[in-house]
Amino acid sequence: MLDLQKKSFIKLGLIGFGLLIVVLWVWPFGSVPTGNRGVVTSFGKIVGIENEGLVILPPWKKLTIFSIRAERADVEDAEGSTSDTQPVKVSMTVRYSISTNSVAEVYEKYSHDGDLSSYVQTATQEVFKAVTAKYSAPDLIARRSQVSVDISTALRDKLKIYGAQVIGIDMRTFSFSPSYMAAINEKVTQEQLRLGAENKLKTVEAEQKQKVAVAEAEAQAMRASADGEAYSQLKIATAQADALKIQNAALAQNKDVLELRRIEVDMVRAKQWKGDVPTTMYGSAPIPFVTSK
Repeated sequence: MLDLQKKSFIKLGLIGFGLLIVVLWVWPFGSVPTGNRGVVTSFGKIVGIENEGLVILPPWKKLTIFSIRAERADVEDAEGSTSDTQPVKVSMTVRYSISTNSVAEVYEKYSHDGDLSSYVQTATQEVFKAVTAKYSAPDLIARRSQVSVDISTALRDKLKIYGAQVIGIDMRTFSFSPSYMAAINEKVTQEQLRLGAENKLKTVEAEQKQKVAVAEAEAQAMRASADGEAYSQLKIATAQADALKIQNAALAQNKDVLELRRIEVDMVRAKQWKGDVPTTMYGSAPIPFVTSK
């Protein structure tokens, strides 16, 4: 009796397990997470691309999750050569994503999950060599931002082949050979010394110009002061001359008046004379006029 019950339980368990497998196999529901696409295949052939959300599929179809999120590919020590044959290395990070209309093509040819980092690294190295060959070493340093733009533009065209689009490029390191870098550093040092000497010379020249300007200003002030004093003296002399002219003119016009005044003065003196004769006579003194009483 116990053996029959045990056999019945085993039989029911096997049936339940079989039903579970069947249910899981024919389960029609699936889902595509955000930032992904669902590649639907039937016996290995792509039959459709599903967007994010719930997906209902028959048992003979398979759903593969394919990422279209932004990915990154690190390129370390990519080598190139400038137009003047200077070797150069660069390390950069390329951020990219799969174009939504290229999911089926990428899944079929390159990747089942959207990871194209190996293709991006190879394409970046090729583009870097092509771009650096257009620039001389000094231009590559001086026009680094333009070099980055050229690399980004060329890489966009290159990655279209793989169904990817470039989001951005970050150039992390950029270096030449040690000997060339030493030469650049020496040149920079010499340039800094030259600029320092020029700035010092300009400072001395500025100080000298300032001193000259001060001296000229003082000289002009002195000249202005002297001119002012001379002008003042001239004006005074002119005024005095004009006054004398006026006095002479007045005298010339009033001779009769002056003569009358002189006669009046002589008459006053004559009236005041009492007939006294000086007791002391000088050889050259005139003899006074004496009348008898």
